[in-house]
Amino acid sequence: MIVKEVISEELLTLAEVKEILSRIAEERREQGLEVEYGFRKALRHADQFSKISGEKSRELINRLLELEKMKPVIAVRIADILPQSRDEIRSIYAKEKYTLSNEELDQILDYVLETME
Repeated sequence: MIVKEVISEELLTLAEVKEILSRIAEERREQGLEVEYGFRKALRHADQFSKISGEKSRELINRLLELEKMKPVIAVRIADILPQSRDEIRSIYAKEKYTLSNEELDQILDYVLETME
């Protein structure tokens, strides 16, 4: 597939991708169209690895973006992975030029745990 022009770009979590792909697959089935192999593989991957709903993941991202040292890309990564420890969060921030304090790490963990409830 050749892309001629990118109209818009938006960061999506795996849960949001799952919901979009599910909706598209259902529309194709209703129209009697085949759902292609690559599409089915992408949907299966999103279904297997997304842990929360798209709505909850977007809420988590919005809360994380309120934090001082949070970038959108990192917020999406946290919403996809849902880290359960400080070390997991540190590994997400490994390439950044700054480190997080224990209070900041705990705040992120609290947000993740609240989202998973």
